[in-house]
Amino acid sequence: MRVAMHELAEKSAAGAAAAAPGLAAGQVTITLPDGSTRAYDAPVSGAEIAASIGPGLAKAALAVVVDGEVRDLKRGIERDARVEIVTLKQPEALELLRHDCAHVIAQAVQELYPGTQITFGPATEDGFYYDFVREEPFTPDDFAAIEQRMAEIVDRDLPIEREVWARGDAIRLFQDLGEIYKAEHIETLAEDAEITIYRQGEWLDLCTGPHLPSTGKLPKAFKLLKVSGAYWRGDARNQQLQRIYGTCWEDSKRLAAYLHQLEEAEKRDHRRLGREMELFHFQAEAVGSVFWHRKGWTLFQTLINYMRQRQTRAGYREINTPDIMERSLWERSGHWGKFGENMFTTEAREDRVFALKPMNCPGHVQVFNQGIKSYRDLPLRVAEFGKVHRFEPSGALHGLMRLRAFTQDDAHIFCTEGQITEECQIVCQLILNIYRDFGFDDVRIKFSDRPEKRIGSDEIWDKSEAALKAAVEATGLDYTTNPGEGAFYGPKLEFVLRDAIGRDWQCGTLQVDLNLPERLGASYVGEDGEKHIPVMLHRALFGSLERFTGILLEHYAGKLPLWLAPIQVVVATITSEADGYAAEVAEQMAARGLRVETDLRNEKINYKVREHSLAKVPLIAVVGRREAEEGTIALRRLGGSAQEVLALGEAVDRLCDEARPPAGESH
Repeated sequence: MRVAMHELAEKSAAGAAAAAPGLAAGQVTITLPDGSTRAYDAPVSGAEIAASIGPGLAKAALAVVVDGEVRDLKRGIERDARVEIVTLKQPEALELLRHDCAHVIAQAVQELYPGTQITFGPATEDGFYYDFVREEPFTPDDFAAIEQRMAEIVDRDLPIEREVWARGDAIRLFQDLGEIYKAEHIETLAEDAEITIYRQGEWLDLCTGPHLPSTGKLPKAFKLLKVSGAYWRGDARNQQLQRIYGTCWEDSKRLAAYLHQLEEAEKRDHRRLGREMELFHFQAEAVGSVFWHRKGWTLFQTLINYMRQRQTRAGYREINTPDIMERSLWERSGHWGKFGENMFTTEAREDRVFALKPMNCPGHVQVFNQGIKSYRDLPLRVAEFGKVHRFEPSGALHGLMRLRAFTQDDAHIFCTEGQITEECQIVCQLILNIYRDFGFDDVRIKFSDRPEKRIGSDEIWDKSEAALKAAVEATGLDYTTNPGEGAFYGPKLEFVLRDAIGRDWQCGTLQVDLNLPERLGASYVGEDGEKHIPVMLHRALFGSLERFTGILLEHYAGKLPLWLAPIQVVVATITSEADGYAAEVAEQMAARGLRVETDLRNEKINYKVREHSLAKVPLIAVVGRREAEEGTIALRRLGGSAQEVLALGEAVDRLCDEARPPAGESH
């Protein structure tokens, strides 16, 4: 928002006269990333440290990391600390650029459209957004003018200054400027909260930072992407806002690559492919649920059959548990306290509250609890293709990727503490091997430890985290840490797939749980004849079968491997004289297990080929009078223009070999 310089100075005098906290006297020792140290006679800023190292670093410096915290380059460092100067080469730089881009778009919008109020605009995983309050709606037609003004603000090279304000003064400032949302937000903060305002030129914004030294440090590698609706504080009862999304990168080359990825993603959108391939649809009467069509259900069942065979070979016993269970079970398990507001419930006539299961874990413990278990029965591996229901906000739903009703390839391994490492190793290798079968060779593993809201004692969490970390390290697999993102009952490994266009998808999980078995009364008789509580390993490989189907469709752009394709071959006739032969060809293929259809319509063969190619059918067997007389087929492959003439028997043998599901490795 714009504010005259004299007005800013006057308001700042009350409680924000200094742009940075006062610097106390005394020597400060700075330790650099290479382990070397530098001593300064007085508190020192990151900019001064960079300048003392060299002019090249001083020019490239964007921010500073002080004992792990990213801070403004100009802020003083008053005590001994480990320091790293952030340049475009550091991973911290990208979030910093995107945060600044959000401020630059806000300034650009307010300059172009006076009277527009700003709310908040954070950096996101691949860009940024900012929420605005304006009577007239923004459209993509506005983007060119906004981007041009953003570039002008970068060219102005406005210094970005951090100011600390007194709470009351900051509230009055934003109220005077007509920025009611900023003032309201400050009023919700704690009385002792530090209120910081960032100013670039005559424009300022409430923000915790950090930011670049000036707008000129922001590369012009940004692009506005879309506009959508949002609500103040995410509450539909509040004022509706306009959210403009954009992306920002460290250089134009990375921006171009990302925009190309977006174009590819649009072409591969599984919702469009679902329509073209006649796989599924959605409708308002069943929000967040899938209507599977015949071909889509065939694909879905192919995934289940594959996983069923792999799990059987790996020693899992398939079970099935009720979809609806009484509230008391979910209270004992801890799910009611954690997920109660996201569970679908119903009251039966006997006045008992039931819930549709949001997950399968408690039901599996009930199966384990039937009969006495011995240590000789462990590890006991049970699996279920269980339908679960979770109330997701309608705005978060996204085709197959985010649903309210979906199917998990859920499994639980009940074992002793001494078996954790070996069982986790087996699961890790099984997961990676299965992903390779589906064409995913680039898989990353994240270790997620205890979240803020959790069940169980710290002692149990210490033991669970140590066991899972030891297990993943024993596999020799690389992993990164994801602090605070574990399940509420135990730490977990997340398996992240990278698809054909470079996007990451979190799919499989493995969790160590020492809490739920105890809460639900699970036990086994140990070698000592005493009762012990088993360890429960939670394991999902696809995660959600619906979501994995969507990922597969986008990874392959609908051109699924032959073994997965719901229709593998279409036998298409050139002339009605070949109808009888086409039926014979289809019959022989179906008898050998191929999924085959015939197209006997009175249409030109080129029309049929185009139509089935759009539906992503991998193979078209063209037959006419000559093929009928010679007992051959002319085989066309999806994406190819040539055709191969083969004897019918040879063709069927070859296609059966090609359509065989991957054997995988036994574990």
